[in-house]
Amino acid sequence: MSDVGSEDFDEEQGPNLGVYEGERNEKEERHGYGKATLPNGDKYEGYYENGKRNGQGTYKFKNGARYIGQYIKGKKHGEGVMYYPDGSKYEGQWVDDMRHGNGTYTYVNGDVYSGGVDNEQPSWQGVYTYAETGTKYVGTWVNGRREGAGELIHSNHKFVGSFSFDVPKGKGKYIFDIGCEQLGEYMTIEQPRPDDAEEDAPPILVPKWKAGRVQPIQLSDPNADELNEMENNVTGAGDTTQSGVAESEQLES
Repeated sequence: MSDVGSEDFDEEQGPNLGVYEGERNEKEERHGYGKATLPNGDKYEGYYENGKRNGQGTYKFKNGARYIGQYIKGKKHGEGVMYYPDGSKYEGQWVDDMRHGNGTYTYVNGDVYSGGVDNEQPSWQGVYTYAETGTKYVGTWVNGRREGAGELIHSNHKFVGSFSFDVPKGKGKYIFDIGCEQLGEYMTIEQPRPDDAEEDAPPILVPKWKAGRVQPIQLSDPNADELNEMENNVTGAGDTTQSGVAESEQLES
C-alpha cells in the first residue's frame, strides 16, 4: 500500500499560517468552516475546531494526492478516501492518521484488497482480487501477508488450506468444478536469500504440492481428523509430486 502523499501539513504553528479564509473563535484560532492554503502549497477546505482540522474536510496535496474524509484533532480519523499520486486509492477507516480498521485498497495494477487493515497493512480477514485473472484469495492476513486459513479461488477450481509467509503450507485440498477434490499437503523449501537482502526480510519459500487421494467433493475441513487419517495417502496413493514453482506462478497470476 502506498504511503506517498499521506502526511498532512501541521497547522499548529500559529493562527496565521499560510492563507486562511473562514471562521475563527474568540482566540482567533481557526474554528468552524474555512479554507486554507498552506506554506508548502497544500490546500485544505473543511471544518476546524480550536485551530485544528476537525470534522469533514478535503485536503489536497501539491503532489496530486487528495484526502476526503473525517478529521479529529488535526489527524485523519474515521471514514475517509485517500487518492494517491501513483493512481492507487484507499477507502475506509483511519485512526490517528493511519489506515486502520476496515477498508478497500485499489492498487495501481487494478488489484483490489478489501477487509481488515492494521498498521497500514492487510490484516485479519480479507479478500484480495487479482485484476488480470480474476483469481481471489479469501482468508486471514498478518502484516500484509497471507497467513493462516484461506482459499485461493480460480475460475474452475480452488485451493482450500493454510498459508504461511504468503505461500500455501501444510494439509489442504484442491476442489474442482467437475465434482471431485484432491487431498494433499504443501511442503515449503526455503531458498537462499540474495546477498543484498535485509536482515529482517521474510524467507523465500517455494511450495511443493504432494498429491494424495482424489475423491468426490466432501464438505469437510481440510485440517480435520478425516485428513489426518488419510495422511499416509499423501505419499502412498500415487506418489505424485508437482513443483511448487508452477503453483506459485498461479498464486501470483
